[in-house]
Amino acid sequence: MDVDITVIWAAIVFFGVFMYVVMDGFDLGIGMLYPFVPARADRDVMMNTVAPVWDGNETWLVLGGAGLLAAFPVAYSIVLSGLYLPLIFMLLGLLFRGVAFEFRFKARERERHVWDKAFIGGSLVAAFFQGVALGAFLSGIPVSGRSFSGTALGWLSPFALAAGCGTMIAYTLLGATWLVMKTDGPLQQRMLRLARPLTFLMLAAIVTVSIWTPLRYPQVAERWFSFPNMALLAPVPALVLLAVFLLLRSLSRNPHRLPFLMALALVFLAYAGMAISIWPHIVPPYITIWEAAAPPSSQRFALVGTLCILPFILIYTAWSYFVFRGKVKAGEGYH
Repeated sequence: MDVDITVIWAAIVFFGVFMYVVMDGFDLGIGMLYPFVPARADRDVMMNTVAPVWDGNETWLVLGGAGLLAAFPVAYSIVLSGLYLPLIFMLLGLLFRGVAFEFRFKARERERHVWDKAFIGGSLVAAFFQGVALGAFLSGIPVSGRSFSGTALGWLSPFALAAGCGTMIAYTLLGATWLVMKTDGPLQQRMLRLARPLTFLMLAAIVTVSIWTPLRYPQVAERWFSFPNMALLAPVPALVLLAVFLLLRSLSRNPHRLPFLMALALVFLAYAGMAISIWPHIVPPYITIWEAAAPPSSQRFALVGTLCILPFILIYTAWSYFVFRGKVKAGEGYH
């Protein structure tokens, strides 16, 4: 039986981007939660929960971007041209945040607030413009032939801005539930209080996008509301409601890992819903994965290297999270 290598590459890119969203998502969420936690000791604990693993989280962003370049060069050139500014803003946010992460622990007391603000600002900017880029991507990038044909500000739209806000909510929920799992005492209680309204905001964001996209894009409405697709895809919204119910219930019942797992489930379902809506387009709504694919020989060559590297990335990621799986308390740290 012939194997469609283009579909395999689409799955790898999908997986790499999803892993980045999950692993850097709660990391960015912690930065956005800083304004709700003024005490220095609590902020130290929050940062120390991700200090051992945050450097490796961006590996998945590199994998997703490199996979897109290697397997879908046409899509890479169009997407990066169309989303140049939001992606640059995102990278600048990550830069400020990374510098603040390292310098905060080494700064003198009177200077620490500067790096706290840089950490907050970098997290906000990076999360918001990731969502803006996603919203602009889903809205469709103007294409002429096999080239980008839009303007420098073509990505700016109400839907993209709403997607930016939705991404910030999702990451903040991931950050709050991560801290529920990794901390205890007053800090954990504060995160529990924040996680409940964030869950409702996340549900509102999912509902808003789920209504907005079919109303605006007829092809999405046809994908979700025509038979037999409607019956086949009905479990997705049902699972969203189930995840919300389990998340809210777990927050009031001696919570530990379950709130974070349910938050991950919500993000995954939202991400899967996006993929279902645009499949098989990689530059919606014009170019499919097969039209954007590199020559089969190039895909096969790159796939060999990727399949050799991917297990090592998974192993060291799993190992780092396993080693630092316990609770983090005040006075403990990795700097």
